[in-house]
Amino acid sequence: MPKLIWLLVIATTVNVTGASFLWPLNTIYMHNELGKSLAFAGFILMFNQGASIVGNLIGGVMFDKFSPYKTILYGTGLAIMSSIIMVLFHRDILFYSTSLVLIGFGSGITWPVMFAMAGSLWPEGGRRAFNAIYVAQNLGVALGATIGGYVASISFDYIFIANASLFAAFFLIVLFTFKPMDQAKDRQMHTTVINQHRKIEDKRAFIALMILCGGFLITWIAYSQWQTTIASYTQELKIPLEQYSSLWAINGFLIVLGQPLIKWITGKITSQKKHIYLGNTIFLISFVIVLIADKFSMFAIAMVILTVGEMLVWPAVPSLANELAPQGRAGFYQGVVNSVGAAGRMVGPVLGGLIVDAFNMELLFFTLLALLFIPYITTFAYDRGIAGERKTE
Repeated sequence: MPKLIWLLVIATTVNVTGASFLWPLNTIYMHNELGKSLAFAGFILMFNQGASIVGNLIGGVMFDKFSPYKTILYGTGLAIMSSIIMVLFHRDILFYSTSLVLIGFGSGITWPVMFAMAGSLWPEGGRRAFNAIYVAQNLGVALGATIGGYVASISFDYIFIANASLFAAFFLIVLFTFKPMDQAKDRQMHTTVINQHRKIEDKRAFIALMILCGGFLITWIAYSQWQTTIASYTQELKIPLEQYSSLWAINGFLIVLGQPLIKWITGKITSQKKHIYLGNTIFLISFVIVLIADKFSMFAIAMVILTVGEMLVWPAVPSLANELAPQGRAGFYQGVVNSVGAAGRMVGPVLGGLIVDAFNMELLFFTLLALLFIPYITTFAYDRGIAGERKTE
């Protein structure tokens, strides 16, 4: 990989490690420590992800029109200030909720720039450029979740301090090393694999992107349950908090250590559409296991299976979006992809919390299994219009 991609990887790992001290425990903290309902916690996380959606779109546009370097500094600076407020006032639900929303907005500005920069700095890397950022994110998840669960079992106060400290470390890495990336922005991929390097209309490409992202939204709605309703469900089953956090350590480390397996699969199956089909099938299997799980070992097995699925799906979608993006629109398209992921994380906790509060966990799992058939349709259909135009030409 190019040296600047390695810088992106290192910075991403630091940033996500800090965030991972906090995000897996948000629902547990609000529900168990502050005495709020699952539905309330879901609504707060909804606002957090809603702010992230706005940040994603702003960050994507700023990448195309402005300085990627300054954009990341602005977003991270806001996240740092908000995390410091959380350190001081996390026992007050108003300050906690407000800080969580502002962190979502600041971090939201950052991520589309990081993904768009990966495509710009290493256009010949294709999926590998986005997979590098994805692996770095999950290494951060593994490190943060591994340490965070044990730290939280001692005191939640230390969780907030660690979160703010690592956000500050990320800011310093960006401040002193990212400025040369502004010059590389113009090297972004301006052609698409789908149309074999022929220019396509932005409208047609955008419609294809939105269809593709429809399935992406569903997978994130399902996936977000692991961070919210399933998190509280494990507590009801008397699974210790540090064991629940270790599920995310399993997730993160498996993503890093499992790259040879994914490289072998993607070498045998080169179509990224087939990667999504296969990954979505694996998602379905994992939720079937969670449906009958009643002890930690079963949740761990389900997490391992879920992780293999996400390793196929998560890098494929931003890579396909980069292929669809017309000239000068790479940042905006990555902003849309990140916004849709945030929308899934926004809707998922509220939907899951309402279903569990009104009915039970079993109905939630059956609902998710039904929804997970939608991504097969959207993945099949998203490029039909483009493929048909190519055939006609």
